[in-house]
Amino acid sequence: MKILIVEDEPSLNKAMVDYLHHQQYLCESVNNFHDALEKTESYEYDCIVLDIMLPGGNGLELLRQLKANKKTEGVIIISARNELDDKLNGLQLGADDYLTKPFHLPELSARIAAIIRRKNLQGSTIIKFEEIEVDVLAKIVTIQGKEITLTRKEYDMLLYFLVNRNRVLSKDAIASHLWGADADLAENLDFIYTHVKNLRKKLLQYGAGDYIHSVYGMGYKFSLK
Repeated sequence: MKILIVEDEPSLNKAMVDYLHHQQYLCESVNNFHDALEKTESYEYDCIVLDIMLPGGNGLELLRQLKANKKTEGVIIISARNELDDKLNGLQLGADDYLTKPFHLPELSARIAAIIRRKNLQGSTIIKFEEIEVDVLAKIVTIQGKEITLTRKEYDMLLYFLVNRNRVLSKDAIASHLWGADADLAENLDFIYTHVKNLRKKLLQYGAGDYIHSVYGMGYKFSLK
């Protein structure tokens, strides 16, 4: 799952990125309004942690831009100002949650997980597809009741496929979701084929059906057919 941190205080920004990375999230961070706007216009995220007071602009204006562009990312507003108007304005603009500084990082992580479950997983902690079952809290994948060992990227890719099953996902979308801005540094996206091949091989070895389908010239689709 991919998170964008928008926070101008360097120590807090780094602390959030380090903690969430340890919680197995792919984190990107920016520290000003312009960079945040550029990121949200160029990439998709599962959740955005958004400070209100930013160099170059206001976090609430960025939230307005997200909604105007019909972006569906979950948004948690964070602010040092514990004012009711800030909370109400943010929630009325479409934010999913609000945290007042200072806050505990485990609480932030728990709220991010809740938003992702609600938006992507319909509130469930278990994803099932035919004989495949994923416990998103324990990060355990089982096939016909038997646990399967996946690398972190393979797990993230499988989860991305399951959340977007029956949709064609381009290589660009897969690379962006799993590697973030680092994907832009790659000369080509041939490495996506290798990761898909390895994931498909493991699923088949453990008794799953062949659900990962290449769509010529477009990408991949996870489906029964």
